[in-house]
Amino acid sequence: MSLFPLRLIPHTTNFNFMRVRWVSIGIAALLAIAAIGAIVVKNFNFALDFTGGTVVELRFQTPPNVDGVRERLEAGGYGSAQVQTFGTGSDLLVRLQPREDAGTAAGAEASDRTAQDVLRLASSEGNQATVMRSEFVGPQVGKELALNGLYTLLFVVVGFLIYIAVRFEWKFAVSAIVTTLADVLIVAGFFAFSGIEFDLTILAGLLSVMGFSINDKIVVFDRVRENFRNLRAEPMEILNRSINQTLSRTIITSFVAFLTVLALYLYGGGSLEGMALSQMIGIVLGTISSIFVACPLLTIGFLKVTKQDLMPKAKDEALLARRP
Repeated sequence: MSLFPLRLIPHTTNFNFMRVRWVSIGIAALLAIAAIGAIVVKNFNFALDFTGGTVVELRFQTPPNVDGVRERLEAGGYGSAQVQTFGTGSDLLVRLQPREDAGTAAGAEASDRTAQDVLRLASSEGNQATVMRSEFVGPQVGKELALNGLYTLLFVVVGFLIYIAVRFEWKFAVSAIVTTLADVLIVAGFFAFSGIEFDLTILAGLLSVMGFSINDKIVVFDRVRENFRNLRAEPMEILNRSINQTLSRTIITSFVAFLTVLALYLYGGGSLEGMALSQMIGIVLGTISSIFVACPLLTIGFLKVTKQDLMPKAKDEALLARRP
């Protein structure tokens, strides 16, 4: 047995994924419903990016211990403070949730007092800090960010829908969008249920999850289209064979992507932890849905695909004839 090339998954697998299609679709539906329930009941623990608040930039004499600063702020009553390095190693950026008097003149004065309080708590003996900048971010800015995030999500969904419908067939587009949105919804439900602060980095992670999930499904669907045109078999057999033929590529690609994001989660610092976590969960869900959910959806109801749906058009016949 040779070590190279290393094959984690054989190229000749013959698993009957279609046999468990109702189970996999049912589990995916239950998880999506549970995620919706978590979002409706618990809602997201929105971070400063969406709620507004006070931003304080501190400069220390020597590079500070970020965890130590965070612990001192928490002991001083700022348990929700976000602390991250900024610029040089001696600069820290502290984000604080808004106070009840935010948005008024008194609120602005309170923001200045908060900056001085943060300065007192963050400084330590032998490593004093100075306030370089103190800004108050109103809740209206956070609302605009949330609305822009929603617009971005809709733009991505519509773009994917149009692309897949043009490249394949509308049934494939619906299947891909439904499964991808379910993946994103389940990841979002996890953050709502766990209470982890939902900031812009997590939103960026969710959008990247959509791209990764769609990419995996397009690879499988491309093989489905080729097999429908080249093989004489029933649709169920063609779908099952297509999943098996792309199984090695799907799992290995996901594994490498997961390792990359895991390194980001472990060594990227607190500011990237949420994004990396959302991507890791999304990669796992996207891989599972590409194997167990996307193609099985093409066997039920109005999404049931037939050979006539994928018969080559006249302009494609010459291209298909040149394929090896």
